[in-house]
Amino acid sequence: MLKRVLAAVLAMGLAGSSAGSAAAQDLRPDQVKFREIYKELVETNTSLSAGSCTVAAAKMGARLKAAGYTDAQLTYFSVPSHPKEGGLVAIYPGTSKTARPMLLLGHLDVVEAKRADWTRDPFQFIEEGGVYYGRGTSDMKVIDATWVDMLIRFKGEHYQPKRTIKLALTCGEETLEAFNGADYLAKNKRDLIDAAFALNEGGGGRADKDGKVQSQGVQVGEKVVQQFRMETTNPGGHSSVPIRDNAIYQLAQGLLKVRDYDFPLQLNDTTRAFFAKAGAGRADETGRAMVAISKDPNDHAAEAVLNRDRGFHSMLRTTCVATLLDGGHAENALPQRAGANINCRMFPGSTMEDTKAKLEAAIGDPGVKLIPLQPIRAKPTPPPLDPKVIGPMEKVAAKYFPGVPLVPTMSTGASDAIYLSPVGIPTYGVPGFYSTPEGSGAHGLNEHMSVKSAMLGRDYLTELVRTYADEE
Repeated sequence: MLKRVLAAVLAMGLAGSSAGSAAAQDLRPDQVKFREIYKELVETNTSLSAGSCTVAAAKMGARLKAAGYTDAQLTYFSVPSHPKEGGLVAIYPGTSKTARPMLLLGHLDVVEAKRADWTRDPFQFIEEGGVYYGRGTSDMKVIDATWVDMLIRFKGEHYQPKRTIKLALTCGEETLEAFNGADYLAKNKRDLIDAAFALNEGGGGRADKDGKVQSQGVQVGEKVVQQFRMETTNPGGHSSVPIRDNAIYQLAQGLLKVRDYDFPLQLNDTTRAFFAKAGAGRADETGRAMVAISKDPNDHAAEAVLNRDRGFHSMLRTTCVATLLDGGHAENALPQRAGANINCRMFPGSTMEDTKAKLEAAIGDPGVKLIPLQPIRAKPTPPPLDPKVIGPMEKVAAKYFPGVPLVPTMSTGASDAIYLSPVGIPTYGVPGFYSTPEGSGAHGLNEHMSVKSAMLGRDYLTELVRTYADEE
């Protein structure tokens, strides 16, 4: 399947590539070429329902092949059961025999997007008022395009890095039901992607309403998702003779206990550094509480202040929340079964068993069953705050974002880093791109990225990768 798709793309001769907009004429020539790649990726539908990551991977492979990469440097992969969810690994060889490679990671798949819900066609790359619109413009085709553009430029410049640079474009990050390319590579092609560290999505910056960048973050670790099925059962009976012993009522009581339960506060090196550094830049009560909690996790007054912010509350602990609900079998019968999905985001270092035990203790009813659902993740281990990785990020950020702090962050969501860290490839979410206070629309309607952010972030990451690649 991959070979047929690649052949079709090569036959097109990349004829469909063009700047495509008068606004692109205001860009530097190298930025115009980057924009072409970005546009092609956004306009290649890679949603699970109607798109194909395999086609997107083939298009990017065709570009790399046209730039001079050999067949031996391009590896396409997929599995027969998921032919549209394939990916690509590209290798740019370094000169050093001792420096371990670095890995650039990017997922090609995007969240579903319905044209009827959007102001613009989600699978058209549209530029309006200095903003790019389209599904994937933020999450994460701007980074995918940056990685591909970078490798093409390096080849054209005959750049000779000391450290080998690897690129893995995968599928399946956005949907549990999909074939996950990062997981597949970690389990089946570990040598192909071997690296000292990986750069991934998850970091980034925030700007004010006027577009002035206020902060940049590097993601150093993330929570891990664990799902549970909460279930109650009952003999049931006729609804004309109701009793208090009801599966739905019992489930509801259990759900309220989950709602009201706060897991114990936890800190690790990343979150301690985040609260200390980000808090020091604020002169309000929240800033003081951030600094205080970084020094003393038992400061309950500081915790109470931080818990008012839902993001900080989540960063400080494991969280679990009900997300799906079902129950009963007939409108005129007492329910024999009721159930809910409990979505947990486990703090690094926590396990499924420990999380389950704490929930069961909080519910306090042996009749409410908690059933762990697959996949059951390995105990998450965050990457270290390695100065060899963080230092270059800070140095290059000082050039592109002078006076803006670079803050380590822990994601309360999840990315493909969960597959690489367990096999010994510490993975970091890169700074560079940024959004304004209203957000980027990622996973939602009218997803977008400002032109300035796209171009500045791309330049930042290109210099950052060069910095790593030039080091032994």
